[in-house]
Amino acid sequence: MGVTDGTGRDELDTGVPQSARVYDFLLGGKDNYEADRAVGSALVTHAPALPVMVRAQRALLARIVAYLVHDAGIRQFLDVGTGIPSADNVHEVAQALAPETRVLYVDNDPIVLAHARALMKSTAAGTTAFIQADLRDPGALLADQTLLKVIDRSQPVALLLIGIVHHLRDEDRPYELVEHLVDWLPSGSYLALVTPSADFDPPMMSALAATAERSGIPYVPRSKADVERFFTGLEFVEPGVAPILGWRPDQQPDDVNAVHGWAAVGRKP
Repeated sequence: MGVTDGTGRDELDTGVPQSARVYDFLLGGKDNYEADRAVGSALVTHAPALPVMVRAQRALLARIVAYLVHDAGIRQFLDVGTGIPSADNVHEVAQALAPETRVLYVDNDPIVLAHARALMKSTAAGTTAFIQADLRDPGALLADQTLLKVIDRSQPVALLLIGIVHHLRDEDRPYELVEHLVDWLPSGSYLALVTPSADFDPPMMSALAATAERSGIPYVPRSKADVERFFTGLEFVEPGVAPILGWRPDQQPDDVNAVHGWAAVGRKP
């Protein structure tokens, strides 16, 4: 999600840091600008392990998608806050397991979408599409004609909110926004949510949030209780709300709390 000052602006301004491009910098990507690198470098001064943490979040995304395709039988994904293409993009993981999978990427940063359209190619049997929209306006997002063509509401959908809800301030009404999207999903659909949290190291997360906010990027770490609230009315997939490294890991980590965030997947009855 290409967030700057929380106003929903989407103009192309490389002199203003945006969250998706800062994240790309932290991942070691090249699709970022001086303003983004300055913010990313400042964040790393407070949390030297931050690049490792964002890579762990990226790896978790792949695990979640693989679970949803292989175990839950999902063939449609709505990925809100896509970010700049990196390794193991949603459609790559999903279509490797089920080539017919349809993926709709959503972001409000035009640079993100330009890269996505250029680099994210679907299998012949599946669909990969992109729209410019903002989580803060779910009505407009869900009314988009491309979304209505790609997503079949007669079948379950996986809604991915990976590393995005912490860019919503309380005045954005984050729980109402997510509830709006979940209400739209058909029965049997899933919500997957991953977010940084201050539950693990409050001083460090406070410093990260203050640094991001000074640059104009909203940054509101979410507690475990906050994450549980996003899943009101949904049925958690095991292990429920878990540390990022503890959500169905390929191998047990030495320290499950080394990455400071929560992850959860829930099914809509």
